[in-house]
Amino acid sequence: MSKSSSSSSKTPLTDKDRRKQISIRGLPVLENVASVKKTFNRHLHFTIVKDRNVATNRDYFLSIAYTVRDHLVGRWIRTQQHYYETDPKRVYYLSLEYYMGRSLSNMMINLGIESELDEALYELGLSIEELEEVEEDAGLGNGGLGRLAACFLDSMATLGLAGYGYGLRYEFGIFQQSIKDGFQCEEPDDWLRYGNPWEVPRPEYQIPVNLYGRVIDQDGKPKWVDTKVIMAMPYDTPVPGYNNNVVNTLRLWSAKAAQKFNFQFFNDGDYLNAVSDQSLAENVTRVLYPNDNYKQGKELRLKQEYFLVAATLSDIIRRYKHSKFGSALTTRDDFSTFPDKVAIQLNDTHPALTIAELMRLLLDMEGLSWDKAFDITKRACAYTNHTLMPEAVERWSVGLLQHVLPRHLQIIFEINLRHLQEVAARYPGDWGRLRDLSIVEEDGEKRINMAYLAIVGSHAVNGVAKIHSDLLKTTLFKSFYELTPEKFQNKTNGITPRRWLVLSNPNLSDAIAEKIGEDWITSLDHLKKLREFVDNEAFVRDIQRVKQENKQRLAEWLLKTQNQKINPLSIYDMQVKRIHEYKRQLLNILHVVTLYNRIRAHPDGKFVPRTVMIGGKAAPGYHMAKKIIKLVNSVGKIVNNDPIVGDRLKVVFLENYRVTMAEQIIPAADLSEQISLAGMEASGTSNMKFMLNGAMTICTLDGANVEMAEEVGNDNIFIFGMTVEEVEKRKHEGYYAREFYEKNAELKQALDQIKNGYFSPENPELFHDIVNSLLCDGGDHYMLLADYDSYIKCQDRVSELFKDPIAWTKKSILNIAASGKFSSDRTIADYAREIWNVQPALRPLPNPHEGRPGTNHEGEATHGSSQALADLAKY
Repeated sequence: MSKSSSSSSKTPLTDKDRRKQISIRGLPVLENVASVKKTFNRHLHFTIVKDRNVATNRDYFLSIAYTVRDHLVGRWIRTQQHYYETDPKRVYYLSLEYYMGRSLSNMMINLGIESELDEALYELGLSIEELEEVEEDAGLGNGGLGRLAACFLDSMATLGLAGYGYGLRYEFGIFQQSIKDGFQCEEPDDWLRYGNPWEVPRPEYQIPVNLYGRVIDQDGKPKWVDTKVIMAMPYDTPVPGYNNNVVNTLRLWSAKAAQKFNFQFFNDGDYLNAVSDQSLAENVTRVLYPNDNYKQGKELRLKQEYFLVAATLSDIIRRYKHSKFGSALTTRDDFSTFPDKVAIQLNDTHPALTIAELMRLLLDMEGLSWDKAFDITKRACAYTNHTLMPEAVERWSVGLLQHVLPRHLQIIFEINLRHLQEVAARYPGDWGRLRDLSIVEEDGEKRINMAYLAIVGSHAVNGVAKIHSDLLKTTLFKSFYELTPEKFQNKTNGITPRRWLVLSNPNLSDAIAEKIGEDWITSLDHLKKLREFVDNEAFVRDIQRVKQENKQRLAEWLLKTQNQKINPLSIYDMQVKRIHEYKRQLLNILHVVTLYNRIRAHPDGKFVPRTVMIGGKAAPGYHMAKKIIKLVNSVGKIVNNDPIVGDRLKVVFLENYRVTMAEQIIPAADLSEQISLAGMEASGTSNMKFMLNGAMTICTLDGANVEMAEEVGNDNIFIFGMTVEEVEKRKHEGYYAREFYEKNAELKQALDQIKNGYFSPENPELFHDIVNSLLCDGGDHYMLLADYDSYIKCQDRVSELFKDPIAWTKKSILNIAASGKFSSDRTIADYAREIWNVQPALRPLPNPHEGRPGTNHEGEATHGSSQALADLAKY
């Protein structure tokens, strides 16, 4: 039953009000509504120290956030107590990125209290939608890698795994993007300026992290001395599972100076040097991804990676030692069981220093032998690779490592020596294989290949889609696969349906729930039951209605926020992701220019209206990506203002694309563009989000697109372009982009217009470098021109199908029904069973009914609750 129908005595809700109504959760319980109001008012009064006469929307948001957090605390404490008492194997997920987005709505959904909160705020004269807009996005990530980590945390909690996320608490997250005169401009993302109600600081658990210094020999053993110390301060954020009373922890480290203030300098009048130590130390977590185009930037990036690893491993070992079946009286100092109690997952190569640091701790601090320490390290650690591009694999110069981490460089050299001795014994006299398998690269500047270190020091290595994992074995890591084939696995990525369907598309959630119930929320493969309704006229109409309402809302939002007027009856054609040449936004723009030229050539022709939306951020130092953004906006300026074209074609650049915007636009999409050159994209996750929300996909057979096609069938997905094998063949035979340019009149016209300034009359040479990069000898690295003709013909098939709304909607339903495989719950269950050796706990933890916040016995009942809250961090 819909939430909106539970309030018939109210003023009817507008579409805007209903946008984020989560109706499948049922009717609000009046007793709980009263308790929410009481707790909300208490926080406004005692925590925010305001009354309703002077309170702002931000004050109200903080009050409701603290109210939600109150409902989390008892579950959070009890979950950690449960782990402490049962001593399960704990999973530690190390990632330099967590793209969490906003938390309020997600917390409410997973706790099952959104109806009560919505009703309570309504009775208080407030709008939950307006308060949600106040929250800052936690943009501690750059794109898919960080968003995947956030989905994985949600799934670990939902599956009842004893999971911990570890990352860095950047003061400034991914930059805010603004578009000025068509160009990207970057502004700092000061996401913490108003505080963060979800985090709990833990100053009592600060950990010293050592840097620089030198290594001496002391009694025949190496000792790292004369180091500079930075303190790692933990901030904990709750991660609730869905409707199971499990609340896990995301622990983010913030860098603090060991000595904040030099009184002698201050006394002598040297005020800048008095606080310089603090400033230099805190730079480590100042910003996500410092510019590493210069030496100091590279050093800062290395310090960030080691800072995460060092603080996290110290914390892991502390927890391992003090978690022994709930006994606080004994300390576990036998590390033989460490891999049975600890699983460490490295999210890409950024945390690869984990291998060297864990070895250092086991050797230097715990006194283990090399063989035992390395066996423990390898059994505890596993590595996920996220890229097929060799240039994207991290490599650190030996000189930089010697300067910043001299002891770790010694350990890496020793790991490599012993590793190559094993290789030499297996392949005697094969010097080429020794070179290919060496962690230390000798070509030019001596460097450490961090991916190779992660492979050698881990018991499992996985790619993130079947084709990606297969290509790792035959290309990037071919020699390592031949050496240790048993290590290599595939774990196809997934997304959490709680955020990407229940939260972002509640009307579609309702329509699905009315037909097949709500079990799909935690078992997404139940969506396959929707196939039974693909010929049900009423259901098809419901899905059409939901999509059109979402499209209308997006049109209104774009008009309001970007002053862009679009046609809600047009195809909403979307490509949202990082701006990068391999993502081939340029191919998308070539199609736009081709459509534009066709309409201009036949102004009275019947064309299927199309709105092309492109969104994403370019790395600040990536010249070509930023120029592509300018091209999108320049083409849009000409196309959108051409009276001959009218509303038959529009181009929209979605400024400052982020998680919150994705939640708004993905439910409205008709077509999802996943058009990377085959063999370039590891997996992709936006493809899964669009599919789950009923968009059709136009794609190459790359990344997870291959498995999507297998699930939904080739008749229900638009596939174009070369396969991986065809790409490799063309590369081998020699690729000459200009041949395609000369042979295809529409392609030639589009490129000539771009080059000759048709879309940049104020500066005709503005886009010369883009066209030259495609047509020069050895250019068009990502083979846009080779795939152009196939892409254009595929887009024509898209337009043809869109003319038949019933046929289109039926295929849309089949896409939703086939998206069950792409749940992060499935992905994490695979990791758990096949890499971490743990089993999901599907039975919920007990529900802490006693003493709900706002009741007479306020404060969730726990055994020794005051002490438990104080001790939560140590769990």
